[in-house]
Amino acid sequence: MSSYDLITILGPTASGKTSLATALADKLNAEIISADSRQVYCGMDIGTGKDLADYTINGKHIPYHLIDIVKPGYKYNVFEYQRDFLSAYNDIRQRGKFPILCGGTGLYIESVLKGYRLLPVPENPELRTRLSGMTLEELTALLRTYKTLHNTTDVDTPKRAIRAIEIEEYYRTAPVSERSFPRLESLIVGVSIDRDLRREKITRRLRQRLDEGMVDEVRQLLDKGLTPDDLIYYGLEYKYITLHVIGQLSFDDMFTRLETAIHQFAKRQMTWFRGMERRGFVIHWVDASLPMEEKIAFIRQKLQENDYI
Repeated sequence: MSSYDLITILGPTASGKTSLATALADKLNAEIISADSRQVYCGMDIGTGKDLADYTINGKHIPYHLIDIVKPGYKYNVFEYQRDFLSAYNDIRQRGKFPILCGGTGLYIESVLKGYRLLPVPENPELRTRLSGMTLEELTALLRTYKTLHNTTDVDTPKRAIRAIEIEEYYRTAPVSERSFPRLESLIVGVSIDRDLRREKITRRLRQRLDEGMVDEVRQLLDKGLTPDDLIYYGLEYKYITLHVIGQLSFDDMFTRLETAIHQFAKRQMTWFRGMERRGFVIHWVDASLPMEEKIAFIRQKLQENDYI
């Protein structure tokens, strides 16, 4: 009997974690549960780096879950992710398969491995109206009165900042009755990539995705009725390419600022993962530059140490 309920593979953007997860799933007759906060959105394919071709190995399709599950423009949250993760996890286990959690959204990963107990936070129209006239700087200052800001994700746009304040205000004033979430034991494998190699891969991948039509993808989303603010809300590719499409940034300025933002994002991801280690998670790091066979062997060894195989 395995001492693990699942395997988690995490890492920063461009580290090759998805390829590793699918190669491992092929060996273990497993299925992938995505832990990416933007790949849940239908039609946001190139910009979120879904790379769905990675889920086919030697002509075999590796089943994946929690990709393309909501419409763009919707504000998906951690509570919903926990709910959807648990549904996918139970489905996989009931069919006799093994789940592999894979992604780079540290909050999503930690929410299920630590079993956060959360409640859905309803919209507060009165609060939103009251905050609507405030600048981003004022909103950021207000949010700091609720919590320490570990990164700038919550204050990327006024809409994000208002939603973050709405959530914090709800938890401050509403009695939070805990909901149950199972305790899951996971082997956690982190893909460690040299900083210079990571930067090189990020730049190369950004150019490739632009060549594949990432700007056209944003235009199509706007043509379907999403507003610029809807897309800017999602940050990174969708923020800067939208600003380019609506004429606020030249292509070169967009590329430069987006490239910098992705590098900063990868750094924040690693900061989160290191924080997980300080919070008691044991992450077994494997070098991204190793051949796939050696990475798989490394994970198999860790599983054998805990009587999984």
